[in-house]
Amino acid sequence: MAHIDLPEGLPGIVGPMTRYPDTEKPLNELAQVLLRGNQSTLSTGERELIATYVSAQNDCIFCQSAHGATAAHLLEGSYTTVEAVKKDFQSAPISDKLKALLVIAGKVQKGGRNVTEEDVAKAREHGATDRDIHDTVLISAAFCMFNRYVDGLATWTPEDPAIYDQIGGMLATVGYLDSIQRDQPEETTVG
Repeated sequence: MAHIDLPEGLPGIVGPMTRYPDTEKPLNELAQVLLRGNQSTLSTGERELIATYVSAQNDCIFCQSAHGATAAHLLEGSYTTVEAVKKDFQSAPISDKLKALLVIAGKVQKGGRNVTEEDVAKAREHGATDRDIHDTVLISAAFCMFNRYVDGLATWTPEDPAIYDQIGGMLATVGYLDSIQRDQPEETTVG
């Protein structure tokens, strides 16, 4: 049960965003820019993997599941890659550049000052640009906030993987603007 009064049957961040639309809009706009914005040199799948990895490090089940499903949809259904990144990204089938960026993301997750010049140099050695490094740091920082928002309110975390697959498919297709559905499909409602 959530710590505050939230609409029943709306999973994770959807409940508080629906209840508090004044914060929904800027939070969704931030997610859209970070994860779908055209200015990033990282693919949408790579950005979703960063969000998934940080959420897994924060043990936020809802966010790692929803963004993992989104990444899988963007990576042509590759849940295997998503799970490998969560388990041990250094041995996952991803680029060396993304591995170096995930090192930075993991350090930001623990505290921004943990990122070293050596971490940045290693990322650059593998082709990371200033924009890649900027976006990685900001995605990691933002997802620490999103994860704490979801878990700090004790929002509903579904157990059915099909719900996350449905959320991931929607987010991969329409993004974050106007993605909160007031009338959720039956599969995502309780009762």
